[in-house]
Amino acid sequence: MTGASPTGAALLWVVVALPAVVGAGLATAGRRADRPAPAVAIATAAVALVAGTAVAVLRPAVRVPFVPGADLGLGVDALSAVVVPTVAAVTLLVLVFAAGDITEHRARFFGLMLLFAAAVAVTATATTLPTLLFAWEVMGATSFALIGFSWRQGHRVAAGTTAFVTTRTADLGLYLAAGAALAGGAGLALADLPDAADPWRDVVAAGVLVAALGKAAQLPFSSWLSRAMEGPSPVSALLHSAAMVAMGGYLLLRTAPLLAATGWAATAAAWAGALTALLLGAVAVAQRDLKQLLAASTSAQLGFVVLAAGVAAVAGGTAHLVAHAATKALLFLVAGAWLSALGTKQLDALRGAARRWPAVGVTASVGLLALAGVVPLSLWATKDEVLAAAKASSPALYLVGLAAAGLSAAYAAKVLWLVWQPLPDDAEAGLDDEEPGTRRIGSVQRRPLGVLAVGAAVLGLLVWPPVGERLRAALGEAGAPAPGPVELAVSAVLAIAVVLAVARRPVPEPDWARSWLGLGTATRTVVVSPVLRLAHALARFDDRVLDGAVEAGARGTVLAAREAAVADDTGFDGAAEGVAVLVRRLGGFARRTQTGLLHQYYVQAAAVLGAALLMLLVATT
Repeated sequence: MTGASPTGAALLWVVVALPAVVGAGLATAGRRADRPAPAVAIATAAVALVAGTAVAVLRPAVRVPFVPGADLGLGVDALSAVVVPTVAAVTLLVLVFAAGDITEHRARFFGLMLLFAAAVAVTATATTLPTLLFAWEVMGATSFALIGFSWRQGHRVAAGTTAFVTTRTADLGLYLAAGAALAGGAGLALADLPDAADPWRDVVAAGVLVAALGKAAQLPFSSWLSRAMEGPSPVSALLHSAAMVAMGGYLLLRTAPLLAATGWAATAAAWAGALTALLLGAVAVAQRDLKQLLAASTSAQLGFVVLAAGVAAVAGGTAHLVAHAATKALLFLVAGAWLSALGTKQLDALRGAARRWPAVGVTASVGLLALAGVVPLSLWATKDEVLAAAKASSPALYLVGLAAAGLSAAYAAKVLWLVWQPLPDDAEAGLDDEEPGTRRIGSVQRRPLGVLAVGAAVLGLLVWPPVGERLRAALGEAGAPAPGPVELAVSAVLAIAVVLAVARRPVPEPDWARSWLGLGTATRTVVVSPVLRLAHALARFDDRVLDGAVEAGARGTVLAAREAAVADDTGFDGAAEGVAVLVRRLGGFARRTQTGLLHQYYVQAAAVLGAALLMLLVATT
């Protein structure tokens, strides 16, 4: 094990191992742990946050034997030092909200959430491909369990299956990348991947790009995020903000040097991110379900992070990732609070929801205005940092990104104006159509919202001097292009203009956008259905061929055993009994000579000696 200091190494293990151990214990403890589970999980997350903040300062690294040829490597550098505390903080706040929102099977829920968070922490600190693959797999498995948490409802399990199969298909790219890295002589350390020999370096980059686009719900993989909305609201809040989806963008930021080294992968990533931001922004504008709108906006906002990785704006992409995590966690928790209280997440039924609970409405407004890119809130500054790098790389990328920014203002304003409208006369119409509403939002649910609202407001400071300058210097981007006054003004005016325009005129909701560009049907046809058919075919093969062969072998073994038993009874046992009978007869004959009369013994001795003498004579003649 190596590290900057024993204390730093120990704290790094606390960040990744403590949530995993406690989560596994809670998930397997059963209902007897339901009562203490929220407190235990929150305390664990709080300790992980303290440790995560400490390792961000100490920057430790550890390596332990893992698989032949590669260690399990974990480390904190300038990039992960920003992301690790963010993941820990958002996890803690989401768990606090969940303590007031989740009422059934709490031990299993909080255990899975801690396991999920631990996998994300390992992903964020992984320094080798085997470590990344291990965490990537656990993250995918726990996300499936969390999306389908209410497993008695078949549609929720089906949604989890769709999300799992789609992302797992893209995840094959990481295995391809690992094999190509070995073939190219680069080894399995993430920092060494750009050194792979041609053409293996291109294969490594392609594998990483596909896996990351799948996890980040970028085109063409975006539709799985729509299905993931079937999970509980705290799951959506963590998965969409700082966890699994964010890790797809984070992986591309981590491997930006690899993308740039190929000469094509960086361009592909940049355009994939820009087009996702634009098209999924249009999808978000057309949604009538609040969680679906937020899901589409997650893909769109992660598009800016992917764009940043493609244009080597790692500092801007990291800042946008962190600011988006706070903003989106806030909005998903607000959506969950309204769903619990009103029994619906349909926008038409949420008219005036902010007026019912003004404090919640204010925090939601901060998040929505930040999402819209309104000055001076966080996403305005971080988005412009990315767009400045895009403009320096390609004016076309900049224009597409700017149009996507306008759409983000449109879908955020759509929700903002609607929830602050006066309550309609039929205020109860449309409520309780998804679940029975409680008509209240508890204090436990409200507590995290204010903290997240502050983050959504001020995290843009990550790109402003002097913090932004230090971050860019730490990431080796001291001379990176920064947004000028004109770009900042254009972005600010665009956001405000769109927000005001939406207040005056409803935004269009075309069917092609509301249906997620038909990506759900395409994904089911091309990926999910073939994979499930193959799985069923393999199951039948297992039942009919492999199991049949095993059963035939068992029947043959039983038959051979029966034949061996017959042979044993009639052959070996018969021979043994015949020898025993013969021995008994010989013994009886021997006893006849034992009369106790001395003259008979002399006669027997004389007969034996005579026989021996006769044999000697015969042998010598």
